[in-house]
Amino acid sequence: MSADHAAAPSGDGAALRSGQVAVAAGVNVETLRYYERRGLLAEPDRSPGGHRLYPAETITVLRVIKAAQRLGFTLEEVADLLEVGRHRHRPARGGIGRDAGLQARAQAKLTEVEERIADLLTIRDNLRAALDAGCDDLITCAGSDCCPIPFETLTTRPALGGRAPEMS
Repeated sequence: MSADHAAAPSGDGAALRSGQVAVAAGVNVETLRYYERRGLLAEPDRSPGGHRLYPAETITVLRVIKAAQRLGFTLEEVADLLEVGRHRHRPARGGIGRDAGLQARAQAKLTEVEERIADLLTIRDNLRAALDAGCDDLITCAGSDCCPIPFETLTTRPALGGRAPEMS
């Protein structure tokens, strides 16, 4: 195993190479470069030989990014949250800043997740009803009075994820 892929050293303050950070955080080395390009990670210092050298805190930042993604935040939302965190002690110009931070974002994400769960439960219930009714042809089923799928309701409300139905 090369030095680039060795496990991260203990917290002695030493700079870590890309492979060390990637292994310790459970990500790919290309992920580090991608996050740098996206502005999620600061551009690291370089060794005299040109190797990227990251502070140990980078591992924590990567874990935060990955956890936030698992909680449903997009990379853009994660970038905003990281930016807010970096500036939380600076006074906002003109009062409240453009972003209310983690509490507001978490509440908005929770609302979004609850709406998606409700949509998924509706989908599940309709699919179960269609299976129980033995529906095998959507067109025939849609024209039948005994069809359990609420075609009209499903086509007049926003689709899963908040998108409006496609117009033909």
